[in-house]
Amino acid sequence: MRNIQFYQEAFLLFLKDFKISGDPSTLYSPITYILNLGGKRLRPVLTLMAAEIFNCDYKKALNAALSVEVFHNFSLIHDDIMDEAPLRRGKETVHIKWDLNTGILSGDAMLIMAYQIFEKYEADTFQKLAKLFSKTAIEVCEGQQYDMDFEIRDDVTVEEYLKMIEFKTAVLIGAALKMGAIVANASEKDQNYIYEFGKNLGIAFQLQDDYLDAFGDPKLFGKQVGGDIIENKKTYLYLKAVEFSSKENKLELQHLYSISPNDYSDKLETTKQIFISSGAAEATQQEIKNYTDKAFIVLEKLSVDSDKKIILRQFGEQLMNRNM
Repeated sequence: MRNIQFYQEAFLLFLKDFKISGDPSTLYSPITYILNLGGKRLRPVLTLMAAEIFNCDYKKALNAALSVEVFHNFSLIHDDIMDEAPLRRGKETVHIKWDLNTGILSGDAMLIMAYQIFEKYEADTFQKLAKLFSKTAIEVCEGQQYDMDFEIRDDVTVEEYLKMIEFKTAVLIGAALKMGAIVANASEKDQNYIYEFGKNLGIAFQLQDDYLDAFGDPKLFGKQVGGDIIENKKTYLYLKAVEFSSKENKLELQHLYSISPNDYSDKLETTKQIFISSGAAEATQQEIKNYTDKAFIVLEKLSVDSDKKIILRQFGEQLMNRNM
């Protein structure tokens, strides 16, 4: 097994050779643009790692890793359109740099490309990859729709929220790992175990993202702290605060999430104090630990050498400590 940086560099070399061209250029240029905007390429790295964990040359999994990355970036193009986001990784988003219709069409083309890349595999492997991909793609869409629906609902439950982040974020992490296992021809049991490892780690990661959005160090977090509060997003922290708070604090919190003041400093401070005093902050940290523990428990069930399990565990720890 190699380190994470090795897989990142190997994938970037492969991505560099992935030539996207054709007419009209206005359809294909945005695809090249977003695929080269950078990022840590964690999902394709997971695919390559999983292949080698099951004693397969990582090179055989490069196309599966590419498919995962193309799909992920397709979802980013459409997410940016829905969020009306002007920037992605510090650069103009596709629909801003080109236009809305081009963003939609280029995203659609990327989804089709992601399927086409699987055609490089033998029929049996292709079928298994495509089946997993179809299931994952529809779940990601369902997760995004849940997220949009929750913006206008006042009765979102914790269970619904957890399902939303599972579908929107976590299933693709699980699928990235399982694709590597499929290419390696691992047993069906091991394929499912490594999927569950990734899915639980993905939920833990998203819950931690919610927590850090409110309480993180902006220099370490990498984006504006308090963004979810400013945008009135009903995260796990908010839902737990509503559940745990006194009637007075619950009404105040609901009021704060109904307003968008020009100066949001008071709103941020008051909301964070309610998150802490209600016990929501502590409950969120405990749930992060619960899902991280679930991931590491299922990891032990894999029928691979202990040194390979250690590598996956280290990856999970680095991811949760934001050292990647």
